Amino acid sequence: MGNQVEKLTHLNYVEVPTSDPNGLEPDADDGPRIGVSYIFSNDGGGGGGDDDDDEEEDNSDPFPPQNPLAKHEEKPFAPEDELECSVYFREECMFERSSGASTHSAESLLNKCRPGDLLEFVATGQYPHWAVYVGDFQVVHLHRAEIKNGFLTDVSQGKRGRIVNGLYRYRPLQQQVIVRNAVDHVGSRDRELYWRNSECFAAWCRFGRREFKIGGEIRIGKQPYRLNLQFSDKKSHVLEFQSLEDVIMERRRNDQIGKDAVMQELANHLNAEQDIQEGSLGN
Repeated sequence: MGNQVEKLTHLNYVEVPTSDPNGLEPDADDGPRIGVSYIFSNDGGGGGGDDDDDEEEDNSDPFPPQNPLAKHEEKPFAPEDELECSVYFREECMFERSSGASTHSAESLLNKCRPGDLLEFVATGQYPHWAVYVGDFQVVHLHRAEIKNGFLTDVSQGKRGRIVNGLYRYRPLQQQVIVRNAVDHVGSRDRELYWRNSECFAAWCRFGRREFKIGGEIRIGKQPYRLNLQFSDKKSHVLEFQSLEDVIMERRRNDQIGKDAVMQELANHLNAEQDIQEGSLGN
């Protein structure tokens, strides 16, 4: 695979129509969704019924039952498997994450939090789970199609966490506004929700930008967002998207499967693309 990985530098996929893997199309009249956000997704899709969870997390529960028969065995977080990436809106960098950012136990994290902080709980093989710290040892978060509040140590479910205020480069709202945004929505569920996952909800609470909401951006065929995946100093890959919502869903999926799996997917895609081109030439 080594030779294939060398080909990952500065590549872009062709534009292909895509659909929401959850079956939700909030802006069906806006035309086809052009992008690559779900080109590698292997989940079953399904409709947006009452069993829908915090989007992808319904397929990989961030808080699995504490028994040896849990569908996804929880593993310690491996910082070396985290993929470094950045997101650009046109030429402006609006999100950036370096690999291997330190994490803390829930008890240690609690001592570092201030109201309005964004928290991310991580575990290998699972989608990261975001929450807003609102004070008094409690957080508000979107989980299983409902916005809930609970004690930070309970919500973490033994996972390690970190404060992620600086990942997005938007200007934050005032502390009391962030907390009010979170607390005012506790109890909202199902069709009352305007966010597709825990990260979108938590980030909206802190920054108040419509881009984090379902259907918050008009899809007009252009792809102003770029997701840069940095595998090493010399190997990178670029994906293009119509909306920030699409970028977030793809980046979270990459976090869930890990760096090595993302590299393998890209290599497989390049091999398949090469086979198609060779077949076309042969005909």
